[in-house]
Formats: sequence, C-alpha cells, structure tokens
Amino acid sequence: MFKRFLKWTGIVLATLIVLAAILVGTALLRPNRAEVNPALKLETWDAVNDGNHNAFTNMIKWNGALYLVYVSSPYHFGSSDSRLYLMRSKDGHQWEKIARLVAAGKDIRDPKLAVIDGKLFLYALINVAFTVKPYQTVYAVSKDGKTWTPFADVEPSGWLFWSPQQAKDGTYYVAAYWHEHGKSALLKSTHGRKWEIVSIIHDGDRNDETDIEFLPDGRLISTARLEVSDSYFGNPKGSTLISVSNPPFDKWTPTARSTVTRLDGPNLFRYNGRVYAVGRYQPDHGGPFTWQGSLFARKRTSLFLVEEDGLTRLSDLPSAGDTSYAGVGVEGYQVIISYYTSNIRKDYPWILGMMLPTAVRIAKVDLPSLEALAKAKSGPKVE
Repeated sequence: MFKRFLKWTGIVLATLIVLAAILVGTALLRPNRAEVNPALKLETWDAVNDGNHNAFTNMIKWNGALYLVYVSSPYHFGSSDSRLYLMRSKDGHQWEKIARLVAAGKDIRDPKLAVIDGKLFLYALINVAFTVKPYQTVYAVSKDGKTWTPFADVEPSGWLFWSPQQAKDGTYYVAAYWHEHGKSALLKSTHGRKWEIVSIIHDGDRNDETDIEFLPDGRLISTARLEVSDSYFGNPKGSTLISVSNPPFDKWTPTARSTVTRLDGPNLFRYNGRVYAVGRYQPDHGGPFTWQGSLFARKRTSLFLVEEDGLTRLSDLPSAGDTSYAGVGVEGYQVIISYYTSNIRKDYPWILGMMLPTAVRIAKVDLPSLEALAKAKSGPKVE
C-alpha cells in the first residue's frame, strides 16, 4: 500500500514538474505580441541595458537637459543592494551617469523628480521587506544634479508620494497613498520638504499608486490603482478609479472605475487640453491566472487617454514582462518617455520578468499623432 502511494506521488510530482517545464518553456519562447498602433509616430531605443534589473524610472527637464532616475537591483523584489542612478542628456540618446544614491542598507524604489525653488528634488520610497512593503517617503535635494543632500524623511510620515505638480499660484501638490494601502490623499507644500494633507482622494479597495494632473479649467483629475486584494492572482474587480476635484481641492468626486486596466506605475501628462497616461496594461483578462494584477499574466507599458468617464487605450509601447513606471518630458510637439521592460522580443509573464534582467528604454512620441489617435478613439467607453 505504501509503495503504491509512493508510486502515485512520484507520478503526480513528475507530471507537475513536466507541466511546469512546459509552461516556463512556452513563456521563454513565446514571441512578443505588444500592439504598437501603426498610426502612432514614435522611435524607441535602450538607455540602459547592462544585465541588471533596471526599473522604476522617472524623468524631468531642468536647466536645458533631461534628467532620468532609475533603480538598479538584482530583481524586482526588495533588496538592500538596490541603487538609484541619475543620468543626464541633452537629446535623450546620449546619457551620462552623474549621481548614485543609496538608502543605507535598505531597499529604495519608485523615485520621483521635481523642480522646486530652482532646485532638483528627488523623492523615493524606503522598504525593508523582500515582498515589497514601502513604509516611508524620503527626499534629497541638489543644486546641480551631481551633489545631493542626505536622504531625509518626508513629513507627514507614512504617506508614499507619487509625482509632485505645481499649480499656477506656485503651490505644489502631490498624490500619495498610505503605507498600509487602502487610502490615497492629496497633499500640498510651498517648499517641498514638509507637506500637509488637503483631502482624501479615495478610501478603500486596497488603493495605492495614485497620480494627478491639472485640467485646463484648473480642476485636478486623478487615477488611482485599486488592487481590491493582495492576492498573487490579482482580483477580478481590480480597476482604475478616476476622480476630479475643484479648487481648493478639499473634496473629490469619483467619476469612473475603468476595467480597461489596473493602471500600475501611472504618469499623467497634458497636451492641447487632453490628459494622457503612461502606465501598465494587462492584455489578458478573466480566469484565476489573468485577473487584473495577476503575477502570472502578461504586461505592457501603454499610452492611454484619461477622461472623466474612463480610460481609452491608444497604443502599447514595445514592452513585455516586468514593465511600466514611466517618466515624461513634453518638448514642443514631442513627448519623451522613459520606462523599463523585460526583453521586448519575448512575452514573459510578469512573475518571470520580475526575476530577469530589464532595460530602461526611451520612447519619443509625436504628439500630433497621439492627439489624432485620441480624437479617433474618444467617445463612450466600452469595457
């Protein structure tokens, strides 16, 4: 009886190993199927591709140059070996590394750049867990991009910052989410060091990464990543919450829950009165392995039109696996976008991409062609 049990146990284990090998082999060999809209005029190229896991980019234009920050780490997960690198370029093609920043034996991620009072501010999130649970925003300041102050904690503690934006009156606003998840807020500051809470954007749904952009009429629009649960399989109710707020931004009105994607790593920007987003898109929906946010699904970095009634996907960028977390620099009729991605010739599931090398890429997008796509696709949302 015991021998029979061992025999069948061995058969089951062998079958599982074979199935796992088939799945991994398929993922490694599967060609990329990102859908780059042929009407979108763009160029893309690598900025960093050195065999490390390079991720979580952000970019800004300052003093006539582009400044790009990214995280270099062994993998997507938390690591005390993670480093922030800051690079500078005049054209987005030729980059020079000008600074390296660490967090004293802790994992550091999700850097964001802002120009405040003529200085370059760098905000980032500190984490000590392998499974990634940031608990504090820190900041450093530089007058030249090369020499930085030591990292200091942002006040109030526990709020995890996204991208600061400046209003016409000079006030800086930032969306942030609570370190225990489930709540996002709008904060403001005049000098970038101490911030005060203005309003709660959303409470519930395991709300985290939230970004804002000003509308032409002075209102704010926000996108919020709603995870709903922390399951590795994601959640069928995962979505993107869109909300708007009138000055003085003390109250938010939710206007849509888009299931086009759960917008991870969002970066919102504006052109000719329309708001766009660069963020993560999941092409597969449905089933326990492809619920929104599943580690086992394929991912993209994509461009979206953001309207009060929802998201419209306009085009993918060449991307796959572990990807997204973009930086944006609008220059006249072009937008230069930084993002990271796994091997763009393959189509790894997210979990596999998390453990393999990733590259930082640059995309230069013609804005009139993006606007034409937005005009063609704008209308009632079908999700």
